[in-house]
Amino acid sequence: MPRPAPNDRGDFLLVDVSNSFTKLAFSSREKLGRSERLPTPALNFSRLTKIIRRQRTQQIVVSSVVPAKDKIIRRAAGRVPILFVSAKCELGVGVDYPVPASIGADRLANAAAVATLYGCPAVVVDFGTAVTFDVVSAERCYIGGVIAPGLEMMTNYLYNRTALLPKLTLSEPRRAVGRSTKGAMMAGAILGYRGLVKEILARIAAEAFGARKARVIATGGYAQLIAARLPEIEAVHRDLTLEGLRIIGNLNR
Repeated sequence: MPRPAPNDRGDFLLVDVSNSFTKLAFSSREKLGRSERLPTPALNFSRLTKIIRRQRTQQIVVSSVVPAKDKIIRRAAGRVPILFVSAKCELGVGVDYPVPASIGADRLANAAAVATLYGCPAVVVDFGTAVTFDVVSAERCYIGGVIAPGLEMMTNYLYNRTALLPKLTLSEPRRAVGRSTKGAMMAGAILGYRGLVKEILARIAAEAFGARKARVIATGGYAQLIAARLPEIEAVHRDLTLEGLRIIGNLNR
């Protein structure tokens, strides 16, 4: 993350801690700054302290699904107030869910962002370690979603559990019928994953929205690759979760 210019505002430091990667960005109340991504195992006290000291900030807003990192964040923050996102926060959307405390903070941030930036009803497809589908009703309520294995998790499983299949660097396959082992695996991974996403979106639409058309927004590491040839997904928003943290920070100042 580049050092901010002296006149840059830093109302918030936004921190999204997922299982594989952590994303961070300073932001004003109105605008997100440039984001930085680092492997979550590398998020330690020393590194986070250096980031926090780059710019004065009024509040740190965190979505974390890795409880072991929460103590590090609290320690590094010092006297800077921290908001850990949960269903108890003001989100700008309601929560209609049997056990609200069990909803991942990143999923709540995605719901807050899509409702504010795109409108409702909506579905966020987040391509992370797992792929999650988060559903916001026409009444602006988070009502649940779907969790499926992530794309990299699936391909790494094949590599780790077989003797002859290679590790893949994922990209668009040239054809459906692979002419090599890698080609066959790439077709199965990318085309098969698009099929998974397409079917889940169709079932969500039929069950949750009826005749109403929902906004479908993608985010996460493989969003651009998978969404490229899926007309059901209307936009890819790289920093949607961080935008949700900014919105929630404003609502809970």
